[in-house]
This record gives sequence, C-alpha cells and structure tokens, in this order.
Amino acid sequence: MSETSQGPGLRWPSLLAGIGIMLGITIYPLGITHADGSADHGMATLLCWAMAAGIVHGVGYVPRFWLWRWLLSGWACLLALVGAVVLKLT
Repeated sequence: MSETSQGPGLRWPSLLAGIGIMLGITIYPLGITHADGSADHGMATLLCWAMAAGIVHGVGYVPRFWLWRWLLSGWACLLALVGAVVLKLT
C-alpha cells in the first residue's frame, strides 16, 4: 500500500517523534549547540527537519509533489534522526 492511498488518520510513531523532538529542543536547547555555546547548525537543521517530517506525516498529511512527499515522510524523519545521532557521536 503506498502512502498516497493510505486513508486519513494519525500516525502515532511519527507524531510522537515530532512532538518529542519539539519538546526536547524547547526544554534542552543546549543539545543543538557546540561546547563553546555557538549554534550547531547541522544538528539544528537535521532535528528541525525530523521534527517537521514527523509532525506532518504524523497528522496524516500527504503532499502531492513527490519531493515534498519524500522530504516530509516517516522515512525522512528517521533518516534525519539517524543523521543527528551520527553527527552528535562524531
């Protein structure tokens, strides 16, 4: 079953991931900074992408344009989260 043929409704894993990232960044903004206090733009970009993709996919919205559909999918959320973890560990 493709994502475009899936009916409307909440997708809880994606929605909870997006809300969790949103709350995490709000509660602990030092997680997206370097040790010297400057902004870590790579980490912020990946986490904001994961947050947006998680929330958009989680509420059941499916964009029509293929690029936005992929960038705001559940898989894109997972990819951005993995990228953020890799960036944090290196």
